[in-house]
Amino acid sequence: MTIPVSAVVITLNEEANIQRCLESLAFCAELLVVDSGSTDDTVAIARRLGAKVLYQKWLGFGKQKQFSVTRAANDWVLCLDADEWLSDELASSIKTLFDTRPNARLYQFARRDYFLGRWLNHGGYPEFSPRLFNRNHAHWSDDMVHETVITKESAETCGGDLMHYTSDSLGHTISKRTQYGNMQVVDMYERGIRPSLLKLVFSPISRFIKLYVLRQGFRDGVAGFVLASISSFFCFYKYAMLFELDYKSRNKTSP
Repeated sequence: MTIPVSAVVITLNEEANIQRCLESLAFCAELLVVDSGSTDDTVAIARRLGAKVLYQKWLGFGKQKQFSVTRAANDWVLCLDADEWLSDELASSIKTLFDTRPNARLYQFARRDYFLGRWLNHGGYPEFSPRLFNRNHAHWSDDMVHETVITKESAETCGGDLMHYTSDSLGHTISKRTQYGNMQVVDMYERGIRPSLLKLVFSPISRFIKLYVLRQGFRDGVAGFVLASISSFFCFYKYAMLFELDYKSRNKTSP
């Protein structure tokens, strides 16, 4: 039995992840995959699992997700990334909401990361992320990366975890974060955000303290320390790149 929800996933070369993601969403009335030009078997796998597949040239994470939401058949949408899937408990919680009628218009999930061979229980967990909403009352931001759901509604929490397989290797994690960081810096600059020495110095430090100490990332052992360190470094990287971009924009000629 399905529920009147469109499950929406954006993809690009996600053949390693898309099956697990879509299988966890099989109880939704519609599976919609919006692909931005995969050259692997992502599209074939999605269609084999019953998903409707649309092509859309890459717009940035926020705009790509909002495009997908507007193409869904149902007003209720459930938005996942291809490297995420619903735990059995979370899937059950969502089904229960639609046994009658949801008493809210926006629901958030606790996301759990798999990193360096283990599921993390501290540090960034639980990071609550709104993913299930009525599109008449919420929408995705236009951010190129680190997009958010914009709404005036209060979010309720569904029981269970949104599982997230971060990457196959530490190298892949760093490569992805570098890519996202570069996109975010351009997006920040275009929005009028300029570099700050205070943020360059203190934001990475506060980021590490927050994840490793305050949110007890140390309890996740080596994985917790590495993740907090990477997060801290890329906080520094973002603001350092903002300084570089600002300098290049103000000094068009090179020596």
